[in-house]
Amino acid sequence: MGDPKAAFLLIFPLTYFIHRRTGTTVLWVAAVSEWLNLVFKWFLFGERPYWWIGESRLFVNNHPQVIQFASTCETGPGSPSGHAMVTAAVWWVIVSAVGSSLYSRTRSVIWTALPYLLYITLLVAVGLSRIFILAHFPHQVVAGSITGFILGVILKPRAPEQRPLLFYVGSSLGLLLTALLMKIGLEELGFDLSWSITLAKKWCAHSEWVRLDSAPFSSLTRDCGAILGLGLSQYWKPRGWPLPWASRALCLALSSMGLYHINRFPLPVQPLPLFYGLFLLKFLLVPQVVMVVVPAGVHLLTSKMKRA
Repeated sequence: MGDPKAAFLLIFPLTYFIHRRTGTTVLWVAAVSEWLNLVFKWFLFGERPYWWIGESRLFVNNHPQVIQFASTCETGPGSPSGHAMVTAAVWWVIVSAVGSSLYSRTRSVIWTALPYLLYITLLVAVGLSRIFILAHFPHQVVAGSITGFILGVILKPRAPEQRPLLFYVGSSLGLLLTALLMKIGLEELGFDLSWSITLAKKWCAHSEWVRLDSAPFSSLTRDCGAILGLGLSQYWKPRGWPLPWASRALCLALSSMGLYHINRFPLPVQPLPLFYGLFLLKFLLVPQVVMVVVPAGVHLLTSKMKRA
């Protein structure tokens, strides 16, 4: 649940079919916060425990017996934690909305505090899991959680709504070009931004655990694709379809199945530009499926059933 892509594939469709505005805000906050996490990682050069144990040479005579997992071998730098940062930002959008709704209905401080307590519990659980599997140091998890919380507070009221398609095209291209220019600039200054990928391949217990979809540029193309897809979805059907709760539940089930197969669809890893282009396309399709294709089909089906 702490994986940044869960915000796109699980949390976004769930919140969208409960409350449309909150759902689109979740998608926007997930994309922007993950992009900022990539930028922070490029500048902070954080180590990860699973490779630092060997690289530090502090344990040459007494090497600790450590266990890696399939999700241990992330290939990007470690600071701040992307899992903690995106989770904190995205779930703040949901928790603050639920808290406000509970307070307006009950006027009870205790009931209002409940979602915020669950929010803190979730962040602690995600942080401990990242430390346990040797993907992060504690300070990286704390930094990610605090940064994500701040981003959630800042970005939630500023999420775009009913903006023209050109705004989303510009935002997507802006994030992509800005990241590329920063990468080129840092490499011109002598920084090797692939250093973490080299260490991941060197110290990961199983080479198949080093996956291209966890590379920094994969998160960049995911974010750009999701933002562009959000703009296209709102362009095709600005206000969506008025669906009752039963139809929304059906939409959620069908969307989840569609996104599952989109996520599982294998992509060629060579050449790299083709992989990243197709990866962007996968996440461009996510808002299309959730906001346009499935609701349109369900609306058409229920309309025919009513006429019959």
